[in-house]
Amino acid sequence: MLRYPYFHRLYKELFSCWLDCGKLYLGTGPKYMHTTVERDNECEAQEQSCKSQVQELLPNQDGESEAAAKLHIPVMVDEVVRCLAPQKGQIFLDMTFGSGGHTRAILHKESDILLYTLDRDPTAYTIAKKLSEFYPKQIQPMLGQFSQAEALLMKAGVQPETLDGVLLDLGCSSMQLDAPERGFSLRKDGPLDMRMDGSRYPDMPTAADVVNALDQQALASILRTYGEEKHAKKIASAIVQARTIYPITRTQQLASIIAGAFPASATYARKDLLQRPSHVATKTFQAIRIFVNNELNELYTGLQTAQKFLRPGGRLVALSFHSLEDRIVKRFLLGISMTEKFNLSARQKILKIPQLGSGQENKDTISTQAPLMWELIHKKVVTPEDQEVEGNPRGRSAKLRAAIKL
Repeated sequence: MLRYPYFHRLYKELFSCWLDCGKLYLGTGPKYMHTTVERDNECEAQEQSCKSQVQELLPNQDGESEAAAKLHIPVMVDEVVRCLAPQKGQIFLDMTFGSGGHTRAILHKESDILLYTLDRDPTAYTIAKKLSEFYPKQIQPMLGQFSQAEALLMKAGVQPETLDGVLLDLGCSSMQLDAPERGFSLRKDGPLDMRMDGSRYPDMPTAADVVNALDQQALASILRTYGEEKHAKKIASAIVQARTIYPITRTQQLASIIAGAFPASATYARKDLLQRPSHVATKTFQAIRIFVNNELNELYTGLQTAQKFLRPGGRLVALSFHSLEDRIVKRFLLGISMTEKFNLSARQKILKIPQLGSGQENKDTISTQAPLMWELIHKKVVTPEDQEVEGNPRGRSAKLRAAIKL
């Protein structure tokens, strides 16, 4: 178990900061926690599983992979390519390579380009390296998080304001969800892990570390903040009570604990966007996953990196899958500060500038509009067509926003 005093100090700092400024992301990531959960055997099993999974996903002689297409279907491919509008000789960055669906579509549209691919998942990176063997002049794979993208690009010789397009396909991939040993899915039993980086950082906390170490208030804050879970207190209480009897180490174990906090009829009472039954633990799993991987901080950093490396006239395309991600992308493109309250107009950024006078009290703050850095390609957010959702239900909540750097 993790030491309570350390977590109490850490989370008091995190959540007081969030509540004071109304930020959509936390300034300190969970990577600074220390893990003590025994998982050597699980890491070894995960490594072996990843190797076998990669073999299934490797491209054939045409650079394609049927297994990859089945495991992860990219969302709104045509619209992504249309927004990026690749042309001969241009340079692009796919910041979320995954199984390479969008990358392949971009290359199919225009093969005479240079495309840097980034992913924090070692399995995705291995697939990208194999794909680069079929496109040695086009694909340059990179392994790392959004927060490491700037250093990786500079190391690769890419200078700021030189990219013609950047793509971010956010969230969790089907490859990760469908691998029980990764611990993302509540429908398949596996170790409670959820680290997108796999075992690259052994000291990075797992989901098991989080649910077994944090106090009830911290857990409830995570569920409320990152899962928008209205029953956060009840679920956090159930988790704390259960772990006093035995450690929580498996995905379906956690799902059962959460379901046990509600009447049996409520387990699948919730509905998703397709009006299908949704497990009552779904939002909790989302919240813990986002926290473990520091996803919202990483997203904001990734957007800043994209802005820095895109040339004027370069294009940014972002696919998000829940409201927290979309809110950050929307505010970033419209120049609205992350510290502003959620109900402010999405048309301008409000800067509160205190008027300081010598020996005088501050006057009323003045609101000014920040200069816009982006021209939106679509006036409204773009969502998948009904026909696409039928064929790929996991893409039902996708939202696409695209913009041109001014």
